Amino acid sequence: MTDRLTTLAGVSNSVRQPGYDPSEHAAGIVHLGLGAFHKSHQAVYTDDALAASGGDWRIIGVSLRSPDAAQALTPQNGLFTVIARDADTTEARVIGALAAAHCLSTDRDAVLAALADPATRIVSITVTEKGYGIDRATGGVDPAHPAIAADLADPDNPVGVAGLLVWAIRARHAAGAPPLTILCCDNLPENGPMLRSLVLDFARRTAPDMVEHIARDIGFPATMVDRITPAQGVDTLALAERLTRRRDLAAIETETFRQWVIEDDFRSGRPDWAAGGAIFTDDVRPFETMKLRMLNGAHSLIAYAGFLSGHAHVRDAMGDPALVALVRRHLAAAAQTLSPLEGVDFAAYADDLVRRFENPHLAHATHQIAMDGTEKLPQRILAPALEARHRGQPLAPFAFATAAWMRYALGRQDDGTPYDLRDPRQAALADALKGHDTAPKIVQALLKFGALFPDALRTDVAWATALQDRLDTMLRHGMAEAVAAEAGS
Repeated sequence: MTDRLTTLAGVSNSVRQPGYDPSEHAAGIVHLGLGAFHKSHQAVYTDDALAASGGDWRIIGVSLRSPDAAQALTPQNGLFTVIARDADTTEARVIGALAAAHCLSTDRDAVLAALADPATRIVSITVTEKGYGIDRATGGVDPAHPAIAADLADPDNPVGVAGLLVWAIRARHAAGAPPLTILCCDNLPENGPMLRSLVLDFARRTAPDMVEHIARDIGFPATMVDRITPAQGVDTLALAERLTRRRDLAAIETETFRQWVIEDDFRSGRPDWAAGGAIFTDDVRPFETMKLRMLNGAHSLIAYAGFLSGHAHVRDAMGDPALVALVRRHLAAAAQTLSPLEGVDFAAYADDLVRRFENPHLAHATHQIAMDGTEKLPQRILAPALEARHRGQPLAPFAFATAAWMRYALGRQDDGTPYDLRDPRQAALADALKGHDTAPKIVQALLKFGALFPDALRTDVAWATALQDRLDTMLRHGMAEAVAAEAGS
């Protein structure tokens, strides 16, 4: 049996290795949310930064719930392989930026020690939209969110993002440690200000003596991140072993494209991420809006319509000419809602996205992208729909994507086979839809669901009619026929 990847010795010469000695660099970053995306994105940029400019900027990775990542990485001394693939190339590299891997549920003392350590200067985060516990109506904490509720009740033993951050800030302030920069790397609009608002609200409730310090001294830069990274599969592990000549249980596959735009507001220094191609700017919002509305919006369309049409992966869905036509229509409509962005050609960006979606090597599951729909829909689909309405532009692309989400929210295939929505509001959605089996009733129930839809859309009769017509076709004839009909309209 091939030896496991525990050192760089013996790794194939065709595989790129760190351009530095990992043992010579201490950790300066704690990352919450040790998943595939972090490993393909922030860890890779940090690997490039260490090779170019050095510094004590290695990463202590933390999973908040599952121990799987730590169990795969710890025996490998934090080493793992990133395999970047597109239609024409396959490139593998071993990343040395990860100094340690922990799970909060099993390594609590180590996690808290890392957060409080004066050597830690940045806490970065990728926990997906649902992991924060944000009340969208107020911008503060959602007391009903399980982690928020637990940490409000027992702030000295935090289990969630807000609780951990406020605990760390308080412990560090008492010890005179340098102020943190807290770096949100999730796909959320204005994610830096969002996280700042969340942390301040949690502090007001549990550590009011820290509010002024947080507001004055803690940095919350906004970011835009982009690299399509599917969940690890067995084929990934087999490919990594062929390429590296080592067993790597933490290997991941991703696309060759990557992008990171970061607001340059760091309170205690930062790595030279620009060496890996990161863009530092004073205003991330235009880049973020472009990505959310075009890439993420089209991804959600593919997820709902593709999954319900029988396409397991994005690459499969992009083999359906009718669905590709709707994707291109959606990208063009989303681009029309954007203000011009210097140096960016929206039409060329749309073409690049289509090529990325078609990547034959990425097994990006439509069901994976479809998860957390109530968290993603507002910024990906509803925000551009609202802007299009304001500008007098066609709403059909956004109406179809929204109707596809509504159809998906029913939780059953056309043949009645149930599936798990994997949405934090799944139970509430089921309650809202109970007894509703026609398009008008479903649309009205979901338009009124929580604070999901802005008032201007919720009360717009033409918008509701557009949703009902499309949802009715989906219910009567199935998603595949609905896609074909929409593409031909």
